Formats: sequence, structure tokens, C-alpha cells
Amino acid sequence: MEQSRRSFLKAVGVAGVAGMGSALAGPWTRMASAAAPAKGDPSFAGKIKKAVKYGMIGEKIPVEAKFQMLKELGYDGVEPGLRDKVDPKEFRSASDATGITIHGFVNGWGLDDIPQSIDIAHDLGAKTVLVVAGKVTEEAPYDEIYKVSQEKIGAAIPLAEQAGVQLLVENVWNNFLLSPLEMARYIDEFNSPTVGVYFDVGNVVRYGWPEQWVRILGPRTKKLDIKEYSRKIQRDEGLYKGFQVELGEGDCDWPSVRKALAANNYSGWATAEVKGGDRKRLADISQRMDRVLNLG
Repeated sequence: MEQSRRSFLKAVGVAGVAGMGSALAGPWTRMASAAAPAKGDPSFAGKIKKAVKYGMIGEKIPVEAKFQMLKELGYDGVEPGLRDKVDPKEFRSASDATGITIHGFVNGWGLDDIPQSIDIAHDLGAKTVLVVAGKVTEEAPYDEIYKVSQEKIGAAIPLAEQAGVQLLVENVWNNFLLSPLEMARYIDEFNSPTVGVYFDVGNVVRYGWPEQWVRILGPRTKKLDIKEYSRKIQRDEGLYKGFQVELGEGDCDWPSVRKALAANNYSGWATAEVKGGDRKRLADISQRMDRVLNLG
């Protein structure tokens, strides 16, 4: 899993060229104009498929009815996780009946749970498992987490390959992989197409600029999590309060993100990871995703 400094810099250069939360839904007319597609702005209609995390669906209705509602609201897929009560047979039946794709499965923070998540993803017909590569703390040093997380993810690669599942590492607030250059190197050291990046746009805004991450990570990014963040709310109300802003109304520069995605020829899944709710709330999220990703 070692890589020479020269080859790493070359790879990054080529790529360069080439907590959750949300405020209650406000009127659609409050959408920040800065996020709106302009003339000549790249369109991702037909290129990006739109999904939600399964736990965002607040309606107390059967699984198939939930999937049908997502279909009617313009979504293409859904992504459950270990925190959800998932019956693979029921979910696959609902998917077959509605056409809503179960595109991935969220493992979350437990590296030891990866094999279980791979098995569930396979049973669901999902193609990816979202992985968090550990958390750096005073008791868990940075270099140790780097080594241990690579060992545990690497050990799961044969099982993932057998199941036809990719392992995608997400950038989260875990005090780890704090720059796109380091994340690129971390992924490249696996030297496997089975390991990639699940890029969360909103998670970066606190300490960086998402469009830079998109450009530098390049084709390593296989899927997107979509959320927003406000630096002003962070300053005024607290760190995690920054997420309590609607898509298109925070500090994410969506036009620049779209341009960076287009430069990488990105196509694939974009999944909302915000405060969910009932049908009306999910409809609002769908419209906002259309706006910030130019899916119209």
C-alpha cells in the first residue's frame, strides 16, 4: 500500500486538472440566488441520480409506500444504513415494485462492522458501503488511526470484491483526513478500484472549499452526500448549528462545485443528508437538490 512521493504528486496533479441537521423548511422563494444555475452553467440532468438517506423519511407508512412516495417526488434512489431496521427481502421487493434503487448502504463509524455491512449491501442489491475511517482523539493518535483504518478496510476488500461492492470513505468531522491531498493519498495507497471516496459537500465548508476537494480528488469520488453549512450561524450560534441552514442558503459555492464536478465528468449518485420529514418536507428537499445540482 506504499506509494512513491513522485507518483503520488503526479496522480494528484492529473486529478487536479481533470452530524447532520437542517432548519425547518422555508418557502422555496427564499433560495439564495447565488446557488441558482446561470446561463452556460453545466447541467447534470441525466448524469446525477438523486436520493435520500432512508432515515430521512418521516412518514409512518410501509416500506413500499415510502419508496413510491420518493418516486413521485422525483427521487431515483434511497440509501439505508446500520441504524435502520432493514429487511433485505422487503426492501428489494419495494425497489422492484417502484423502481427506486437501493444504491448504497451506510456502515457508519464502526470499522469492525464493515463485513456485516458488505453482506447486507449484497442482500439489498446495493453497490457501495459508506465507511468512516475511524476517529482521531487524544487517546487514539492520528498515525495509529491511519494505520489501523487502512488495515481494517484493506482486510475487507476481498469480501467486498466477492460481493460486487465498493468501500467508499467519507470525509466527516473525525479529526482525520483533513485535506484533499491527504485523502487522495490515503485512497491511492489501497491500490484497489474497490476503495474510493464518498464526498460530503457540506462537511468541508467549515474549514475549506468543496470545489477544491472535488477538483483534487478527481475520479476517486464515486458518490456525493449533499448538505449545506453556514459559517455565520457557526460563529453566532455554535459549531454544529452551522448545519441548520437549507440547501442553497448557506456558504457552499454551488456554481463552483458544479463546475468542478463537470470538469471531472462526474456522473452517479447524490444523496441528501439533511433533516428529513413528511412528504412536503421531502418535496422541498427534492426541489432544492434540483436547484443546487442543476438537475432541471
